[in-house]
Amino acid sequence: MGMLYSLPFIVLICCAAAYYKAADIENTSGILWAGMSVVVFCITWFVIGWGIPGDLLGQVALLAGITIYRVVRDSKKSS
Repeated sequence: MGMLYSLPFIVLICCAAAYYKAADIENTSGILWAGMSVVVFCITWFVIGWGIPGDLLGQVALLAGITIYRVVRDSKKSS
């Protein structure tokens, strides 16, 4: 039960909520984006054990990946 009150868990919830809202703004699946955020956070938190700075770095990497994917997809639609 102590893990639910830890700072990393609170950061995980905030990141998932931010990705959900960003997906809503972009008119795409909020569940997908929030789910990807949770998976990346859990990998950096539990598997790799980077701590909060590494967890946030994982979230930035996820944002970069989503951005690159959307730019490539939108450029192919324009062509």
